[in-house]
Amino acid sequence: MLNEEVRNIMTKNPVVAHPNNTIEEVTKLMTNNKLQQIPVTEEGKLSGLITSYDLWKCAQSHPANTPITEVMNTKVLVIRPKDKVGTAAELFIDRRFKTLPVVNLDNQLKGVVTAFDVIKHVFKKEYPNPILYKEELASS
Repeated sequence: MLNEEVRNIMTKNPVVAHPNNTIEEVTKLMTNNKLQQIPVTEEGKLSGLITSYDLWKCAQSHPANTPITEVMNTKVLVIRPKDKVGTAAELFIDRRFKTLPVVNLDNQLKGVVTAFDVIKHVFKKEYPNPILYKEELASS
């Protein structure tokens, strides 16, 4: 279960932002998609990660039309598609991340894996037909 590859549980084709997007545009993107972290890509390559916390921190000091390059994280911990789910779980526990971009060796974004993806994966292996679990909860 934790020995499976991340590519089997990651979200493929995640919502992404572009470095030229503004704080206002990314805030709307996060709100509309109910996300707290969004990878920032240029021509498919990972440039950084923007979080709702980053946006909150800069809300008072940056105008809404500020490009996200001024506030996004550029030192982002990533994982590879063939890395193990257990590796992702360990990174979530150790580093307290919520989202890991999944990139290939050329830094092309292939997807994202979240702490919730790992929890859901482990839970479904143990309880394939749970009574209280609804797929709608997973997508909300």
